[in-house]
Amino acid sequence: MGWSVERHARSERPPGRTAEAAQRTAAVRERVRELQGVLAETLAADVGGTDLQSLKRAPRRAPPLMAETDLRPHPGPLWAAFRPAPPGPFATWVGGHRRYARRLRDAEDRFAEAIERHRLAEEARQLRVARAAKEQADQQRRLDEATAELHARIDDYERSVRSGDRRAVSRYFQKALDRVSEPADFPRRRRVGYVPESTLLAVEWDLPDVTVVPAESSYRYEQRDLVVGVPRPEKEIRLLYQQLVAQCALRALHLVFGNDRYGVVDTVVFNGMVESVDLATGRTVRPCLITLRATREQFTALVLDQLDPVACVRHYFGAEVSRHPEELQPVEPVLEFDLADPRTIEPVDVVSELDTRPNLLELTPDEFEQLVHNLLTRMGLETRLFRSGNDGGIDCVAYDRRPITGGKFVVQAKLYTRTVPPSAVRDLFGTVVDAGATKGILITTSGFGPSSYQFANGKPLQLIDGTGLLALCHQHDIPARIVPRAG
Repeated sequence: MGWSVERHARSERPPGRTAEAAQRTAAVRERVRELQGVLAETLAADVGGTDLQSLKRAPRRAPPLMAETDLRPHPGPLWAAFRPAPPGPFATWVGGHRRYARRLRDAEDRFAEAIERHRLAEEARQLRVARAAKEQADQQRRLDEATAELHARIDDYERSVRSGDRRAVSRYFQKALDRVSEPADFPRRRRVGYVPESTLLAVEWDLPDVTVVPAESSYRYEQRDLVVGVPRPEKEIRLLYQQLVAQCALRALHLVFGNDRYGVVDTVVFNGMVESVDLATGRTVRPCLITLRATREQFTALVLDQLDPVACVRHYFGAEVSRHPEELQPVEPVLEFDLADPRTIEPVDVVSELDTRPNLLELTPDEFEQLVHNLLTRMGLETRLFRSGNDGGIDCVAYDRRPITGGKFVVQAKLYTRTVPPSAVRDLFGTVVDAGATKGILITTSGFGPSSYQFANGKPLQLIDGTGLLALCHQHDIPARIVPRAG
């Protein structure tokens, strides 16, 4: 994926090494300007989202199937063309009347035959016209039906998007982001997943690695008839790459909120990934180098063409950014994409009794806390449940014994059908501080609002909504579904 000036310089050799050095220097400087302008280029484009009704088209018209020669009736035979000339005044002397009578009878016979042939030809023409008209009408009916079916699918799709259907909204934004152009050597992999309970869109976007930054800052001519590169300082490479990563994150937020024509996204989680090879193992790895969570309210307050991208993502959004992205040092995503991926959430049969998975909304609060306890245990954590009423705001304490990333986690389980209020998230943070815990985890069967996510930014809090809970249950072989009670 690395960028090299040789691939971007002109193939023909410039006259003289000095000119070649100048050309290569201009190429690397242009590359740096391109990397520094990733966000600005996107801001210059119109982003308004796809009006799904615009996908409808007028019905196609079936092509005419009649031959040009069949469009009008053919003229019939005229007697004048068959009638023989009458005999002259002297023909009667030599039997002219008899000969004329024979010619007249012959002409009448030919005329009658011509009339019959014309009648048969006209019947055949009318039959061809009728068949062509019927076939054209059948084709038009099929075209109209196909158009009506397409329009019905578009209407259904739009209704699903407007109503916040998980798969429909994910598909809508996936198509919108897939249309985004990238520099030729940037990866194009990106995934989106919608969480309707929290009106949250998770975006996983593959970023270029640090080799996209030119390793040379300029070129110079040396006396031995050589053009050599002037190495770019490592600090400058890191700063340019950090700026690029921050621009990509802000650009993704701009594209999501800008494409949200139907107002179904209140919060965006962005995970910037890099696919590379771990030199220690030779295996392909995809570390997360930047992760942030942004609400619409936060984002709309920005003036994107005047801010410092790095300062914005670090200090305004509280993003977790790799300290050494050039070494692929990962950060922990604020939300693992698998917890929002619509493909990991199995469809639920709410009409019949075929789906035998327990409905979490039918559990008692104690049973739900026990399920969360079992889930955390299967995830490899040591857990301890607290008795109801004596928990001090804690339903469960989980211990991760791994060094560096482990610690003591306080867990709260909310068996809700409504959105969890921000006060519950603030209370959890207070409990984390009071208990001296490493992190607080709030797990619910419903979802969270933008205010909760905004409060959690930059704090040791993990919010797991109903979609994330089902995904975790699926990953750890715990049968579960969430079906709202009727009425």
